[in-house]
Formats: sequence, C-alpha cells, structure tokens
Amino acid sequence: MTLLYDWLKKAAKAQGNNKAVVYRDNYLSWRGLLHRVDRRAQEFKSMGIKEGAWVGLMLGNVPDFVILALALSKLDAAIVPIDPTTGGRELELILAAAPLRALVTRPRGSEGSISANGTSAPVPPSTLPRARVARPTAPPPRDALPNTVPATDAAEVRRRLQGTLLTCSVYKRNPPEHGVEPIAVLFTADSLGDPKGVLRTDKNTIAAVDHAVAALGMSDKTRVLVAVPLFHAYGWDLGFLPTLKLGSTMFLEEEISARRIGKLLREHDVDVLPGTPSMYAELSKLPTAKKLEVKTPRFLAAGSRLDQLVADEFKEKYGVSVLSSYHSTEAATVTLEDSGKYPTTVGKSIDGVEVRITTPDGKPAAAKEGLIWVKSKTLSPKSIGPFDEDKEPTSRASGMVAIGSIDKSGWLRTGDLGKLDKSGRLQITGREDDVVKVDGKRVALGEVEGCLESFPKIKAAQATVVTDPMAGAMVVARVVTKQKCGAEEIIDHCARNLAPYKVPRRIEFCETI
Repeated sequence: MTLLYDWLKKAAKAQGNNKAVVYRDNYLSWRGLLHRVDRRAQEFKSMGIKEGAWVGLMLGNVPDFVILALALSKLDAAIVPIDPTTGGRELELILAAAPLRALVTRPRGSEGSISANGTSAPVPPSTLPRARVARPTAPPPRDALPNTVPATDAAEVRRRLQGTLLTCSVYKRNPPEHGVEPIAVLFTADSLGDPKGVLRTDKNTIAAVDHAVAALGMSDKTRVLVAVPLFHAYGWDLGFLPTLKLGSTMFLEEEISARRIGKLLREHDVDVLPGTPSMYAELSKLPTAKKLEVKTPRFLAAGSRLDQLVADEFKEKYGVSVLSSYHSTEAATVTLEDSGKYPTTVGKSIDGVEVRITTPDGKPAAAKEGLIWVKSKTLSPKSIGPFDEDKEPTSRASGMVAIGSIDKSGWLRTGDLGKLDKSGRLQITGREDDVVKVDGKRVALGEVEGCLESFPKIKAAQATVVTDPMAGAMVVARVVTKQKCGAEEIIDHCARNLAPYKVPRRIEFCETI
C-alpha cells in the first residue's frame, strides 16, 4: 500500500540530486523531494492521520500536490485528488461518496465554500440531472436541504500546513469498507454526470504505469511536461506515476496557456507531453512557434477527437507529430496511434489491453459501429458514487452491465461508441449516453440542462457540444425564456452551480425547442 512512497525512495537513491519536479524555474531534486515528503508525513501523523484514512487534496498542478500525495502514501493512506474548481453540488456528492478523514485546500476559493462539518455549501437539488430527480420550477430554500454529513462530524483539527498557506481540516470519520484497499481514489463522472470515484489499487496502478512506460518508451532520462491536471486520471497516469516509477523529470504547469507551454517546450527539450486537441490547436497559433529539436517526442492528444487540420498545422509549425490516444479513468491508457499518420483514429490497443466492439445486444459488431469494451489488468475493481454499483449491476434495457461497470468475464463497458478499421485502429464515433468530453473531462448534458431550467426566467433548455477545429469542444445552450433576461445572467447562474468546463460558452434564445 505504500507503493508510491517506495518508488520515491528508490528514485531518490538512484537519482540523488537530479531534478525530480520543476515548477516556475524552481526545482526539487529527488533527495530534496524525499526530505520534504518525510516532513509532511510526520506532520500528517501528528494530526491523527493513519493507515487506511482517505485524504482529499483539493489542489492544482503545484509541487505541494506531489509532496502531500507521497506523504500520504508513506502513511498508507488513500489519496483523493479533487478538482479545486469543483462546483458546490458536485463537491457535496464527492464528500458524501468519499468520507474523508482530512481535506487539504487552498486558502481562498474552494476553502471558503466548505462548512465547519466538512461539507460544501448546500446547492439546490434542482441542478441534478433529469434521470436523478424531478426538477422543481424554482430552487427550494437552503434551510430545507438535508445535510450530507452529520453535524457530529465537526473538524477535530483545522490548521495551516507549516510553511504554506494550505489548510488541512481533519474530521472524525472512519475509512469506508468496500472490500478494496485503494492507494488512490480518482473522480470522474458517471453516465448521468454525477461524481464517480474510481478506486485504484496497487496492482492496477502498477499495470497502468508499466503499460504507459512500454507504449511510450519512457526511461529515467525522459522529460515530461504535465500541463493537464494531476487530479485527473490522464495527468496522474501519464505524468505523475511514470515520473515517480522511473525517476525521470516532471515539469509542472498549472497555468494552461499556450504561451507558457510553448516556452517550456522551447527551453527544456520535453520528450512527453500529455495534452488535449484544444491545447495543440492553441499552440499552433503562437507566433513564436518553431521547430523543436527533440529526438523521440511523444506528444499525446486525448479527451476528444483530434482534427486532421490541427494535427497537420502542429506538425508544420513544430516538426512533431501528435499521437492520438484513448484513455479512461477506469482503464488507464487503452490505445495509442504511435505512428502519427492517422490522427483521427486513436490507434491500436497497447500491449496488455484488449478491445472489442459489440452491437447493443452484446454480439460482435464486425467492422460496424458499436459499443466499446476494454479488458486489461489496469481495470479498477470498484467504483463509488451516488449510484449503487452492487445493487444495479445491469442495464434494464439491454440486460448487460451498466455503463462504466465490468461484466463477469472482466470486460469494461466504457460507454463509448466506435469501430475498428481493417488494420485494427480504433475510431471513437460517439457515446451511448448524453455524456460528452470538454478538454478531456466528462460533461453530462442533462446536468447542464437541469441547471439551466432551475433558473426562474427559463422555461426550457437544451444543451449541446460544438467542436471548433481550433478552439476545441465547448458547451452551448438553446433556451426558451419565461421573461426577458440576458445571456450573461444565465451564464452567471450556471457558473455558480457548475464546474467551469460545464458552463455554456454561448446562449442561443429561441421560441421553441
């Protein structure tokens, strides 16, 4: 269970004063990283955090995330990364699903939205997806809402971590009993848009790292730029974990701006860059773009479809082919188009991973579009959330396991639709449900529509996703209003109740939907 800390000790012994983490022109050596981790582990221990505890890290791509995660690993505690921009309702559901022993937050923003008993400020249930709750015409009063966590769970300890502005709140909660001992719990969204915690064990973590390292040809000399979030499985699996296992160098970047990323690419000979299609589109627009002199670059695009125009333009400007990849929180890295010649596919399944396509009734789909299933040692054995995986293991409509679940033969029903070409390359064509991806993050359109229709001035709403070849995917909304209102006040309402990537970027007014 102390797997990650064990990797750190081995890396520190082998790499010594070599760079481990580089952030804003400052760096930590492997030996220095180990020293800081040991100090933080002792501090956590003094707060009563012990083996088996679940601890949330509500932080972005900063060195403190790496240090605190490894300190928790030393204590044999489960790491629960949480997006710092998580909306109130979503955070409420996460905290209900994952009874945290402690939560580390930044001094402003997310910390201010957490109450004394460890829950976020209540959010009207009218923002729930349609399949979860009948939506009222107006939000109920806040004092009528039930508390997710009992008031008896008041914080035992609430203090700043030494030498930082971070706050650690410790609560009187016991670790849940799921029959699985996770080293990390990574949150994504289920098929209805609610938070889904995927329990990562030592076995499937080792498999995920080994698969990624082999597929990308990584070594202790590799230089990885992690601009995608570490709290997301994509950054965790292809940035944090391989760097730790190999003792290589990780460049952390919290500000996802093309100018900043472009500067790092020019100055540091980055070998591996997990990214998104929209990131590469923005990089292609930079006036400072120039050919990169990297021997074996592995620049990855995942999370949404890579447009041929973006791939061609990036290759022309930087001299590097973008490699499409298929990755999920439940299965880690699934496929990789390692030639760079077929960017609109996500390539072939990597060694150790099986992919099959079936019809909705479970029969082989041959060369036609169908349901994508994945089988691998990387599959997580358990997921948690508002749903009950044990009581609702099958879909009533098809008799198969529900989307995001694993059947008796060990196959994960991903919820994605796709087809295989004659060479075995996978092409993603859509979803079984209304979940879409924006910058690699899942968004349930029903959740967005529920939020829109909870606004008193809106009668009906429809959310869609449009993809611009250069700007990437974005949520847009069509609304029918009850009375006159402006687009800005509708967007402000959504911003108060949804995570930033779920907020519609454009509002279209119409008479009917």
